[in-house]
Amino acid sequence: MTTLAPTVYIRTFPHVAGWLRDLILILLGALFVAALAQVEIPLPFTPVPITGQTFGVLLVGAALGSKRGAISLASYLALGVFGLPFFAGGAHGLDIVTGATGGYLIGFVLSAFVIGLLAERGLERSIRTSLIPFFVGTILIYICGVTWLSIVLGSFSKAIAAGLIPFLLGDAIKLIAASLVLPGAWKLVK
Repeated sequence: MTTLAPTVYIRTFPHVAGWLRDLILILLGALFVAALAQVEIPLPFTPVPITGQTFGVLLVGAALGSKRGAISLASYLALGVFGLPFFAGGAHGLDIVTGATGGYLIGFVLSAFVIGLLAERGLERSIRTSLIPFFVGTILIYICGVTWLSIVLGSFSKAIAAGLIPFLLGDAIKLIAASLVLPGAWKLVK
């Protein structure tokens, strides 16, 4: 099975070389997540803001597949570290990846890979099954993010209070939105 973005791209631009197609899709995925990172709502009680990044990660992982999705998110991280304003609110630099939100950013790469693996098995094609890859991906982001945040804050309970609980409702909405968008996009492609 294949994932959505390569399927659409091949149908639209059948004569473009495979490596060029992959490069374009990877960069578009990184730019998509960077754009959604600019949708930021800082919360006064936590160093972790509400952003659109996680929604982007879910869609990029499912649309590009495991390898392209993970490379896209790794590219997003690298471009942000090297100075492009790709992180939440236009932030950039290595200090963002080593700071309070670093675990979430690293978790994006792992999440995109696993979501992509599940999407390659067709789980994102129906509303009934699409919640599975997005739920698993969201859990992986939380595991990486909260674990790192507990090191930064010096307390696991503080990390849960500042990096998990305030985000559960918003991430549930993002998860449901992604589970509606991808199956809908597949119906349009068919």
